[in-house]
Amino acid sequence: MNQDKIMKRRMISAFVLWGLTLIALLVFIGLYIDAKNSVQRQYRAQFRIELTHASKEIDSYIKNKGDLELRYKRIYTYVSCANSYAFLIDDFEKEQKTINEINTCLIKYPEQMSTKMEELKKALDDIIADLDKGYEETDSIVESVDKKGR
Repeated sequence: MNQDKIMKRRMISAFVLWGLTLIALLVFIGLYIDAKNSVQRQYRAQFRIELTHASKEIDSYIKNKGDLELRYKRIYTYVSCANSYAFLIDDFEKEQKTINEINTCLIKYPEQMSTKMEELKKALDDIIADLDKGYEETDSIVESVDKKGR
């Protein structure tokens, strides 16, 4: 009889310990998901900030303020930073590809891209405003670039 009581206590203790462990596991999973979502929000915010800097720099480039070569380098630097953040964002593959292509065009074809700055500014402003047409406009800019350099 005494041994039955000891076994019941051990079983009850085991169930209580199992329950507490399960609750702790669920809490840690919840905290992990919350932290991951917070980091993703920060990446998206930084992505928009970099595109905003690029848009402002394009505006200065269009208005011929100062050294155009320096302004152009700043533009593709900001777009390159946005490209880096785009690759850190989850479920962003199509947009990543678009930003990567426009970044590549800015670096490889500066002569052609310097004539497309107004279109690029409008596309970046639409992307900053969370409009899908901004990515479509950016894709059309990439398609209009002669990749053979003629």
